[in-house]
Amino acid sequence: MVPQGPILIEGPVEVTLGDGRTVTSDRFVVALCTCHRSGAYPWCDTSHRRSHTPRP
Repeated sequence: MVPQGPILIEGPVEVTLGDGRTVTSDRFVVALCTCHRSGAYPWCDTSHRRSHTPRP
């Protein structure tokens, strides 16, 4: 596991966000962002590899 890196789970996946929206992915393996830096949140885009302040 990468510190503040993604959580990998088997897909397909349906995620309900804090604002009530639901997003889905039909990929075989899905990477969920845990650092909140991803521009594609809740999906990981490897932004955790860059060193900057996490998004709120």
